[in-house]
Amino acid sequence: MLAVNLWGPIHGVQVFVPGMIAHGEPAMVINTGSKQGITTPPGDPAYNVSKAGVKVLTEALQHELRSVPGSRVTAHLLIPGFVFTPLTAGGRAEKPAGAWTPEQTVDFMLQSLDRGDFYILCPDNDVPRSLDERRILWAAQDVIENRPPLSRWHPDWQDRFTAWLQRD
Repeated sequence: MLAVNLWGPIHGVQVFVPGMIAHGEPAMVINTGSKQGITTPPGDPAYNVSKAGVKVLTEALQHELRSVPGSRVTAHLLIPGFVFTPLTAGGRAEKPAGAWTPEQTVDFMLQSLDRGDFYILCPDNDVPRSLDERRILWAAQDVIENRPPLSRWHPDWQDRFTAWLQRD
């Protein structure tokens, strides 16, 4: 998991970005993260760690690229929702109603890049962006408020999380 999801992007950045900068033409690095790398739900910690690492790597890369004189290379973090691919099919032949197609995801990504977005937070047919934003904010507030980690998934916090989602 770490070799592919985290070390793949690290090695790709190390190998390709210096040449991209030296070439002097506009270019982009788009790394694929995951919402799970931000909200880190229980159940698959290796995946969460790998995608959290991609987030940190890509943030650091974009920061560095802004500081390189003459660089025309940018970095962006693709944060997809549920995308139905052969990898995510899990034996299903038909796309679940909640999933996006790869084409929908790419279209959304291209629109986001046209706006100059760094964080390309993709919705899907089950979870709108507004809910993703609230989940991400709750996860960050676990740290700020010194709540137990992953509080939204614990029964002791379920009612508070649900009430908080319904505010404002």
